[in-house]
Amino acid sequence: MTTPAPPKLPLRFFRWYCHPKLRDSIEGDLMELYAERRVKHAKWKADLQFVWDVLLLFRKGIIRPTEGYQNLNNYGMLKNYFTIGWRNLAKDKMFSFINIAGLSLGLTCSMLIFLWIRDEYAIDAFHRDIDRIYTVTSVEYSGTEVTGGYDTPGLLAEELGKSIPEVERACSFSWSTFYSFSADDKKVKLNGTFAGPEFFSMFSYPILLGSKETALQSPESIALSRNMATSLFGSPEAAMNKAVRFENQTELKVTAVFEDIGDMASEKFDFLMTWELFLRREPWAKDWHNSGATTFVKLREHTDAAAVSAKIREFIKSYDKEYSSLDRLELGLQPFREKYLHSNFKNGHLDGGRIEYVQLFTVVAIFITLMACINFMNLSTAKSVRRAKEIGVRKVTGAVRGSLILQFMLESLLITTVAVVVSVVLVTAALPQFNAFTGKNIHSPIAELQFWGGLTALAALTALIAGSYPALLLSSFRPIAVLKNNFRNDSSSVAFRKTLVVVQFALAIIFSVGMIVISSQLNFIQNKNLGYQKNNLIYLPMEGYVATHYETFKDEALKLPGVTAITRMNQRPVEMENSTGAVEWEGKAPNTLPNFTHAAVGYDFIKTMQSELLLGRDFDEAFADSTNYLINETAWKIIGYKDPIGAPLTFWGRKGTIIGVVKDFHFNSFHVSIKPLIIRLKRGSQGYALIRTAPDKTHEALAALEKLHQRINPDFLFAHQFADEEYRYMYQREEMVQRLSTGFALVAIFISCLGLLGLVIFTAEQRTKEIGVRKVLGAKSRQIVTLLAGDFLSLVLVAIAIAAPVAYYAMTQWLTGFEYHVSVQWWMLAWAAGGAIAIASATISVHAVKAALANPVKSLRSE
Repeated sequence: MTTPAPPKLPLRFFRWYCHPKLRDSIEGDLMELYAERRVKHAKWKADLQFVWDVLLLFRKGIIRPTEGYQNLNNYGMLKNYFTIGWRNLAKDKMFSFINIAGLSLGLTCSMLIFLWIRDEYAIDAFHRDIDRIYTVTSVEYSGTEVTGGYDTPGLLAEELGKSIPEVERACSFSWSTFYSFSADDKKVKLNGTFAGPEFFSMFSYPILLGSKETALQSPESIALSRNMATSLFGSPEAAMNKAVRFENQTELKVTAVFEDIGDMASEKFDFLMTWELFLRREPWAKDWHNSGATTFVKLREHTDAAAVSAKIREFIKSYDKEYSSLDRLELGLQPFREKYLHSNFKNGHLDGGRIEYVQLFTVVAIFITLMACINFMNLSTAKSVRRAKEIGVRKVTGAVRGSLILQFMLESLLITTVAVVVSVVLVTAALPQFNAFTGKNIHSPIAELQFWGGLTALAALTALIAGSYPALLLSSFRPIAVLKNNFRNDSSSVAFRKTLVVVQFALAIIFSVGMIVISSQLNFIQNKNLGYQKNNLIYLPMEGYVATHYETFKDEALKLPGVTAITRMNQRPVEMENSTGAVEWEGKAPNTLPNFTHAAVGYDFIKTMQSELLLGRDFDEAFADSTNYLINETAWKIIGYKDPIGAPLTFWGRKGTIIGVVKDFHFNSFHVSIKPLIIRLKRGSQGYALIRTAPDKTHEALAALEKLHQRINPDFLFAHQFADEEYRYMYQREEMVQRLSTGFALVAIFISCLGLLGLVIFTAEQRTKEIGVRKVLGAKSRQIVTLLAGDFLSLVLVAIAIAAPVAYYAMTQWLTGFEYHVSVQWWMLAWAAGGAIAIASATISVHAVKAALANPVKSLRSE
C-alpha cells in the first residue's frame, strides 16, 4: 500500500529549515502521524493539520535555521550575502571590470533598442477609438498583374458613409506635398494636404481654436497648425477667420487652428484643406476608375471588421463602368494602428514593412544581452577554482545547496545592478546621438515609472540568465574533494565555457558580415548608374509666373551662368507613381492589360536628364509631337514591336506614334523593378522645372536662379530641391540600419574581446607554474605565447565555421528585399573572419606576452 503524501510546500519548508541531524527522525514521526489522520479524516483536513504541525514545530524552535542554511526572511543573512558579493567584486577588480563593462554595454544597447521599439509601437496610439478606425486597402487586378496599396477612388469615402450602415464616419485623405501660402506680406511654403470633413472628428489631433465638426466643411476652409498660424499672423488667435492666399490664386478662410503635430503621428501636415477643393483641382479623382486617394473609416462599436471588409470587397463594381474581371479594384480593411508598421504589399497583399526592422532589432537586442551574459557565465565558472575551498567549508558547516545557489544568484544580481546603473548613465549620454542615427526624438525615460519597471524586469532576467549556470555549477562542488585539494574543473564545464566563447564570436562575426553587406548595398545604390545623371540636377516647383510663363522663364534661365539645360516634368524623376492600363498597340494580345507608368514632360527632356536614347529622337519643337511618345526598354519588350520608331501607340484614347526608345532608368526605389514607362509631351502648368547645371558651378547657378526667381516670381519662395538629396532620402531607413549595424557589430566584438581577455588572464594565472617550468626547461617566449593563444584561436576558427553559413543565409534573405542588389561575396565573409582573428589575436597577445615574459623564479618559488 502506498504511503499517503502530505502537501509538498509545507514538507519542503520543514526539510529546508530542520537541522540535518534531527530531520529524519522528526520527518518519520510527521509522516506516520499524517498517515493515521488520512485513515480517520478527509484529505483536506489531514493536510491542514500537517501544516499546523509544521508551523507549531517552527514556533517552538524545534525547527530553526542552521548556520549554513539561513532563513530567507532574515535581513542580516541577506546583508551578509551582499557583503560577501561586494568583497568578491573588490577583490578581483579586473574580472569585476570585465563583467560590469560587458553587461553595461550589452544592457545599454538593449535599452536603446527597446526604447526605439517602444517608440515605434507608440506611433498613432494617441488617437481615441483607434481600435475602431481602419484604412481601406485596395487590390488592383490589371490583366495578369496584381498590385496592392492604399490608393482608392476619390469619391469612395462619401459613398461608404452613405451605403454601409456599419460605417460611422468616413473621410478621404490625399498625399502630402509642399504648397505656397501668403497673408499680407508674409509668405510660407509648408507641407500639407487635403482631407474630408470628418477628418478631425475621426482622429484626435488637438484643435486649439475652431470646431472639429466644421473645420473642413466649407470648400474655402483651411485648418492651420500652430506653427503655420504663428508664421503668417503672429499667433493662433490672430489667424482665426482671416484670409490666406493659396498658390497666389485661391483665397481661403482659416476656420480652425490645431496643435503642431509631434513625432507620435504617422500622418504629419502643417495645414489641411477641404476635399471639395481637391476634387476641383484634380478632376480625375471624380472618376471611379481612377485611384489615388486614401480612405479612412470609423466603424460603429461592436462591429465585425472582417464582415465589413468582405462586404465592401466588390463595392466599386456598382460605380465603375469599366469594371471587369481583367480590370478591377477590390477593397479591404486594415486596422489604422497597424498601418505604420505594416505598409508593404506583395502580390496584392500586405507583406511586412517597418515591422521587419522592429523584429530584427529585437533579435539584435536579445543577442547582445546574451553575449554580455555569456561573459559573466564564462568568467564565473572559470573562477570556480578560487572559490572551491570557500564552498567546501560552507558545506561542511551545514550549508545546503539551496543556500549556496541563493548566495551566488544574489552576487549575480549585485553585479547586474551595478551594470544597470552604469547603463542608465550611458543611455542618457548616448540618447542624443542615437536619435540622430535613427531620426527619432526619444526623450529620456528616467522619470517614467513604466521604464523602471521594465528595467527591473530586464535586470532580474539578466541576473537569472547570467547567474544560473555559475550558481548551479559552484553549488555542486563536493566538499571532500575540494578540501583534499583533489578538485579540478571537469571536462563538461570546460567544454561549456568553450561553447560560450564560440557562440559569442559567432554572433560577433554575423553582425560584422551584416555590417559589411549593408554598407556594400548602400554603396551600390549610391554609386550605380541610374540611367540618368542625378548630380547637378535641381527641381523647382512650377508656381506663379514660372508656371504661366514657363517658356519665358526657360529662356532667361538658360542665359544664367552654370545653367546648361531645362525641361519640365509633372513628377519628380526619383519617384514616379502614376500608372495606367489604358494603352493600346497593334498586335496587342487579347485579355492582357499591363500597367504602364507614365510621365508628362517638356522639350529637352533627354538632354536635361542626360539619359541615353537607344532609338529615335527626343521631343522637338520642329515637329508636331503633341500625340507622339517616348517609351523605355521595358515598355518596348512588352509592346513587342520589332522596329518601334514610327509605330502606332494609343494612350488614354489618343492615337500617336513612338518617336524614341529611352534606355531603362530608375524612377523608383531599388526595392522594385523598372516598370514600363510611357513619356508624353505636355504643356501643363503643374509639376517641376528640371534644371541641369554644369559640374562645379551649381552654387553659382543656384544664386543666379534665386535672383531671377525673386525678380519674376516675387509672390513665391525660391524652394528648390536637389535630385541627389531626394534620391538619398529614399534610402534613409537603410542608412539607419547601416549605422546601427555598424555600432552593434563594434559593441559585439568589444564584448567578445572583453570575455576573451578575462579567460586569457585567468588561464595564464592558472598555468603560471606550468609556464615557469616550460621556461626553465628552455621554452622561448614565442612558444609560450603560441601555447596560450592556440586554444583560444581555435575557438574563433570554430565560430567562423558556424557563423559564415548563417551570415550568408541571413544577408541573402535581406538582399531579396531589393530587386537590384549586390550578392554576398566570399571576401565579405573573409573580411569579417579576418577581422575577428586579428582582434582576437591582439586581445590574447596583450596578456599572453606578459605571462610569457614573467620571471619563472617567482612562479616556482613555492616549489
